[in-house]
Amino acid sequence: MKRRLKPKVKRFLIAFGIIIILFILILSLYKIFLAPVNKKGEEVEFIVNKGETFLTISNELKEQNLIRSKIAYKIYVKIKKVDGLHEGQYTLNKNMTIKQIVDVLKKKSKKNPNAVIITFKEGINMRKIASLIEENTNHTKEEVFNLLKDQNYLNELINTYWFLTDDIKNPSIYYSLEGYLFPNTYEFSSKDVDLKEVFKKMLDNMEEKLEPYKTQIASSNYNIHQLLTLASIVELEAARSDDRNGVAGVFYNRLKAGWSLGSDVTTYYAIQIDMNERDLYQNELESYNAYNTRSSQMAGKLPVGPICIPSKESIDAAINPKNHNYFYFVADKNKKTYFSKTGTEHNNIVAKLKKEKLWYEY
Repeated sequence: MKRRLKPKVKRFLIAFGIIIILFILILSLYKIFLAPVNKKGEEVEFIVNKGETFLTISNELKEQNLIRSKIAYKIYVKIKKVDGLHEGQYTLNKNMTIKQIVDVLKKKSKKNPNAVIITFKEGINMRKIASLIEENTNHTKEEVFNLLKDQNYLNELINTYWFLTDDIKNPSIYYSLEGYLFPNTYEFSSKDVDLKEVFKKMLDNMEEKLEPYKTQIASSNYNIHQLLTLASIVELEAARSDDRNGVAGVFYNRLKAGWSLGSDVTTYYAIQIDMNERDLYQNELESYNAYNTRSSQMAGKLPVGPICIPSKESIDAAINPKNHNYFYFVADKNKKTYFSKTGTEHNNIVAKLKKEKLWYEY
């Protein structure tokens, strides 16, 4: 006669079986995420800045498509108790496992002792770029600005890069390469680095980022200069990364309707002050300038050129805007964005945010 399992024992065995299956699944997924991003491989020059750790570089590793999962990477680093990351430049490959990447990063970078590392963050403008170059190299801001005015140099660049056109030589533009230098961390041989080499690295990076969009750009109603101009506005206007395509959609709707973009960030750029310096005066908002989209004379027009260096996400948003019927947007202090179709609806949202103390103050 067969003995029946007691209900409690039966439930225990079922639960135990489920736990084992889940453990095997999690372990399998973990191993998958530890695997290389692709087998074909592609070298990536990865730069570690001073003060960064194995844990803090997870975002950059994911953004450069070197790892499949930030979580799996962090788990591996914690389990292995990896530390002692040194600043410098490392050659990594997309066919490396997380273990291989960590092994390379554990070895001290064979860094040139005279090397200079500069981080140009997305959203900064040419004035800030010039200041960073002055702070980290033996060049002055004036040298940077003079090179940007050198017509022979600009012609050389136009003949070298497919995305640079005569638009950058428009006399109304403040800085010829504004918006064309891709934001990233770059390593240069020494403080004596040639200014042209600094720009070359940044332009080469921009070319790499724009290449996948070449067909879309060619078929767009807007040229590359206009797309980068819009991308630069989106960069400063969108509160969160996932709002960029929606914000770009608002600006395109306004352009199609013959409205002004009404973007304060363009006014700040027009008068050449930073947004955190002070509020704008009414006469500054209304006065005509080829950059100021708050001016009624700029109805249906983009600024004459970009106002900052846009990220890849903002470039993508300008090329692939979200299709909707919104003409207004506003973000609260928690970076939540509210889109609206009419001025009345927009004003009601603003009033509500102020009442609920969610209104964003610079």
